[in-house]
Order: sequence, then C-alpha cells, then structure tokens
Amino acid sequence: MQSNRIIVLEDRLKRFYEVLQKRQKDLVVFVDDVTNEHNFSAILRTCDAVGVMRVYYFSEAKKGIEINEAVSMAANRWLFIERVYDREKAIKEIKERENLQVVVTWLDESSKDFREINYTKPTLLVVGNELKGVSEDILNLADERIVIPMMGMVQSLNVSVATGIILYEALRQRLDKGMYLKPTLSEKEIEEIIMKWNNDIIARRKERRK
Repeated sequence: MQSNRIIVLEDRLKRFYEVLQKRQKDLVVFVDDVTNEHNFSAILRTCDAVGVMRVYYFSEAKKGIEINEAVSMAANRWLFIERVYDREKAIKEIKERENLQVVVTWLDESSKDFREINYTKPTLLVVGNELKGVSEDILNLADERIVIPMMGMVQSLNVSVATGIILYEALRQRLDKGMYLKPTLSEKEIEEIIMKWNNDIIARRKERRK
C-alpha cells in the first residue's frame, strides 16, 4: 500500500514538472470586469491549457467573481490568479515592470485582425466585460487593439470563446517559434511552484476531512 502512494506522488511530481516546463511566463491575461462565473471559469481553463501562468482580474462586484470548478475543471488550482482594485494602475505597473505589449480586444473598425499581432513578444492580453468591453482607461493603455472577424449577423463572440481563439493563435505562433521547448521559469521557480501546489493539495485534503 505504501509503495502505491509513492508511485502516485512521483507521477504527480513528474506531471507538475512537465507542465511547468511549458508555462509561458511572458504571456499574461487580464480580465476586465467579466461578470459571469461560467465565462470567467472557462477563460481560466483555456489559460491553463495554453500555458498561461498568471491571470489578473478586476471586478466591480464586492465579492469579486466566483469560480465554477465544474467549468474550469479546477484549472484555477494551477494558475496564479490575482484580483486588482485599480485596473489602470495595475496594467501600467505590469507593463512597465515586465516590458509587455498590451493587446486589448475592442470591437471597432480601426482594430486589427487578431491574427496580425505578434504574440511571441511578451504580451498582456486584456479582455473585457460581456456587454461593455474593456474600460476606457484600459483602452487608452493599449499598444494594440484587436478584433475577431465576424461573418454573421452577430457582432461579437462570447468573451470566453473569444479569449480561447486569441490564446490559441498565441499558442500556434509560439509553437512555431519553439517557445514551448525551452522553459521560461528557472529551476528554482519551478521547485517553489511545485512545493506550493503540493501544499495546496494537502490543505484541500485536510479541509475535506473536517
């Protein structure tokens, strides 16, 4: 019985290491006041799938936004998610600190086709509220404004679907450039994250036993 536990632990650690080897430290997502928990949770699931490590979000709601783990498939457990209370200040700080291009989704004739952007550059992708889009303050910080071409009667896609399409274009470009073959995290950073994930698992197990 003890040997089975060790095997499970080793398999889990191996999986953690493999995933973290592909995390894209310089591909970051900012969610601006998305209100639907299913949309937010689906965005988190896609972020994990393409190797995004960090997600920032702003919410007008007092309690923020809930995460539905049935929708996210618990992807939130493997991401670093941070709520910010001043979106303009947060984006300015992230951009300046990490030298990221700010790419904002915006439904406008002047916006570029999302496929024209070079996502192999360090990128902060900003997606907005289901009805209003991103705030004007954020729009003014954009280096690039992008749109997904629409051929039907509706003008835009669901925010979680749109985020997925854009992130998978980023994935395609980064795969073509071999960016998933070389880790962006240091060995020390990988070890620290693995330790955190293990501790989180232990904490959740203890909570379930109460």
